[in-house]
Amino acid sequence: MEKNITRRDFLKVTGAGALAVGAAAACGPKKAGVSALQTGDGEMEYRINNKNGDKVSLLGYGCMRWQMKKDENGRDIIDQDSVNALVDKAMAGGVNYYDTSPAYLQGQSEKAAGIALSRYPRNSYYIATKLSNFGDASPAASQQMYHDSFNQLQTDYFDYYLMHSIGRGGVRAFRQRYVENGMMDFLLKEREAGRIRQMGFSFHGSQPEFDELLKTHEQYHWDFVQIEMNYMDWRHADGIRNVNAEYLYEQLDRLELPITVMEPLLGGRLGNVPQNVAAKFKERDPDASIASWAFRFVGSHPRILTALSGMTYMEHLEDNLKTFRGFHPMDEEELAFMEEMAVLMAEYPTINCTNCKYCMPCPYGINIPEIFAHYNKCVGEGNVPQSSEQKNYRKLRKAFLTSYDKAVPTLRQASHCIGCEQCMAHCPQSIRIPNELHRIDRYIEKLKQNKL
Repeated sequence: MEKNITRRDFLKVTGAGALAVGAAAACGPKKAGVSALQTGDGEMEYRINNKNGDKVSLLGYGCMRWQMKKDENGRDIIDQDSVNALVDKAMAGGVNYYDTSPAYLQGQSEKAAGIALSRYPRNSYYIATKLSNFGDASPAASQQMYHDSFNQLQTDYFDYYLMHSIGRGGVRAFRQRYVENGMMDFLLKEREAGRIRQMGFSFHGSQPEFDELLKTHEQYHWDFVQIEMNYMDWRHADGIRNVNAEYLYEQLDRLELPITVMEPLLGGRLGNVPQNVAAKFKERDPDASIASWAFRFVGSHPRILTALSGMTYMEHLEDNLKTFRGFHPMDEEELAFMEEMAVLMAEYPTINCTNCKYCMPCPYGINIPEIFAHYNKCVGEGNVPQSSEQKNYRKLRKAFLTSYDKAVPTLRQASHCIGCEQCMAHCPQSIRIPNELHRIDRYIEKLKQNKL
């Protein structure tokens, strides 16, 4: 029953559904990897982690973008009722993989996930969380973060545990955060004791950094790796701050390591594409959402264990459930079409922000993600005034400035950036955030003064 297939062979086998493995779980040891499990039309698509037999939903829940609200003291807190409703819908739809971190949502994500998930039997879902020791990698602080995660998530074991955001700074930074402080030795013992069932890392960085980190597999025997993957980053990553996902995928596939995917929608940008790109998607399938194309692209690669989606609203979850229940992998012609769409998308000079909010809160109150999101949305929709000689310039100018003021309150706009660069150390995309904020602010000032 052991299978080790190429992407082309996988697509041939799965033309009408997922790779059936039947009773494969009872057929003895398997190579580390992922197999698809067909459960029938209209049911959630699952992948079998051949390393340990986990049956994981191909749609995973990324717990980084839940709704926030103000408490009685005006502080931002997670809307727990909304989280509970979303988790209930996800669980009912077959989603069983939930990815969080002590760093998400101002440190509140793990607790919210623990409250929502603890209402269900512990063996009905998989928890993935991370050692996010960016600010303090001392042994005491790192171990405290690890132990706190158990309390927040109301569990006595982690299904999937990650070294968070490895890559920036290469092996040197990895050693500082996890090796020299004794954390890797500690975590390896935790894995041996069963409190960590699978151990891996999430990667953000360049190809040389990735190659160096993969060499540590010989020492640590990683169980899985999380990468940024979508049809844009597949072959059109910038090669400086990040690396083509096609390369990452091939290297991990060679090592037979299961892959979990972050940013399948590139921070939402692939769900809200430029009008001419959207028209091409709708021409091929008027009933399919734009986002569903991006998710199908990721899920069509057989080494993927789960694709994480940070579903903020119920309509996002419902649309994704529609995509992953009765999942249909792409054939070679559709994959070629996705590359054509990636080439079109690459023509739009957006900022590579995924709205992860790691840069927040800004000490000067600037809403960095919202500024970038507004700019990217205007670029994608073709609503950027470029010159006073441009057709409809006055209309575009007014619309841009008005929408900017609505999206970002005056006191939180780019003009308040002093260039302290505190945000840059936290950005997994290595965006030179102050430079981009100053660039946007200069552009807006020219618009206001009518000097374009």
